[in-house]
Amino acid sequence: MAKRPILRYPDQRLQLPALAAERFGAELSILAGDLLETMRAAPGIGITAPHIGVLQRVTVIELDAATGARTYVNPKILWSSDETILHAEGSVSMPGISEEVLRAHRVRVGYQTLSGEQAEEDAEGLMSICLQHEIDQLDGIFWLQRLSRLKRDRAVKRFSKQMKSG
Repeated sequence: MAKRPILRYPDQRLQLPALAAERFGAELSILAGDLLETMRAAPGIGITAPHIGVLQRVTVIELDAATGARTYVNPKILWSSDETILHAEGSVSMPGISEEVLRAHRVRVGYQTLSGEQAEEDAEGLMSICLQHEIDQLDGIFWLQRLSRLKRDRAVKRFSKQMKSG
């Protein structure tokens, strides 16, 4: 496992849709391990391969150490609830900036494991938010695109100011 550099906003690669992972084996496992190490160092609770410049549909999510990290290969949302939840979101590619985003409270996600097996998972609350956020990223939708223009402009301005001063 190795910590890799994270692309920073406004890197255009963060807006590119990731390609399906087709090869399951040691290389994919190494990528997942690198994502986990990079995410923990950031720190964050979710990261995708595109965050480190690898355009593959792979994400790692770890809400807390007790439940451990989960790796999702080629994830897609199969169903989402009409009930919504508002939660502060941010990105490892835009550290220190967060805004509230409206998401479905519950989702069902289809994905593959690191060995290529098909799986489905129901999630609610924070895990649902994280899955939607990371799948958006895999689809080339950076989280800022989920904000109103006013909130997006304010977030970008705060990040620019932060980058200049720090």
